[in-house]
Amino acid sequence: MRIELTEEQQQVRHAIREFAEAEIAPHVREWDEAEHFPRELMPKLGELGVLGAIFPEEYGGAALTPLEYAIIIEELARVDPAIALTVAAHTGLCASHIFLAGTSEQKRKYLPSLVRGERLGAWGLTEATSGSDAAHMRTTAVKRDGFWVLTGAKNFTTNGSCADLYVLFAVTDRAREKKGISAFIVERGTPGLRPGRKEKKLGMRASDTAQVLLEECLVPEENLLGELHMGFVDALRVLDGGRITIAALAVGLAQGAYEAALRYARERWAFGKPIAEFQAIQFKLADMATAIEAARLLTYHAAERKARGHRVTREASMAKLFASEMAVRVCEEAIQIFGGYGYIREYPVEKFWRDAKLLTIGEGTSEIQRLIIAREILRSA
Repeated sequence: MRIELTEEQQQVRHAIREFAEAEIAPHVREWDEAEHFPRELMPKLGELGVLGAIFPEEYGGAALTPLEYAIIIEELARVDPAIALTVAAHTGLCASHIFLAGTSEQKRKYLPSLVRGERLGAWGLTEATSGSDAAHMRTTAVKRDGFWVLTGAKNFTTNGSCADLYVLFAVTDRAREKKGISAFIVERGTPGLRPGRKEKKLGMRASDTAQVLLEECLVPEENLLGELHMGFVDALRVLDGGRITIAALAVGLAQGAYEAALRYARERWAFGKPIAEFQAIQFKLADMATAIEAARLLTYHAAERKARGHRVTREASMAKLFASEMAVRVCEEAIQIFGGYGYIREYPVEKFWRDAKLLTIGEGTSEIQRLIIAREILRSA
């Protein structure tokens, strides 16, 4: 199978690359150093069509395919992975969950403003004691007087301290374990909802990550998202798409690190010639380029299968596992090519490496991806 990008898909890549180089690249180091989330970028991304890329035109979306969305994330991550991560959480998790499981009223109410970037979305599943082990979630939701009362806390929520709209999960029937978890749409300003501690992170510093605290949070009954007790089941479907997105993010991140290393290898002279002429450096570049292309093909394959309506649990996990671990290796080799300068913040590759590590953890750790892949292999066998 050969994936050949169409002219329209190439135009999508070109448009996002132009935007990223003009609007994001000049500020990458500044945002990272200040741990600043550039909220002002969201309406611009909305106007460009990024935030509604995968949604129908009736909600203001661009009705692009999963492959085109992967290209968008890839190109953003090539310049600043933290911005790509923000978009992935906003569009690929929060808005996608509403589109997947929401009623027509919920979609009409919430999707257009998310697509335009007027509202920022967040998606909260992880807790202090239940990351991969969602069955032991502590946040609860109890129905009372026409409201759902949510009590608990979410950890490591992307966009957590500045979101306008949250999709949050809570236990509605403890006896049913994972099939007793429901999802809720919670608007900023809802009584009992407040952001908690903003995390100080190794990487992805321009992407906001924070606790979300729920203290007798009163959510209107009509804000139940999807069927009662089926929130985690829907979350798994959302995560299949989300893992393709993270794989695309990893590909773009690795591409950015590789290009920086390639430029440096051509410019840096040692022993009378550019270090790119030394076989040791050439082998590193060859391995990096090969690994990136392999991850890209895995990612595009998963995106194409999703576009055709196939179940992509195995393909998404394979792409996410391989691409995220590849990105860490490529960044380490990029630092090695830079030598001592690769360890200095003035140069881009140390930031790419710091950003890359999260991709082996978020949206399902590498260990969880291996469990999923093994389960899918044994099921098909």
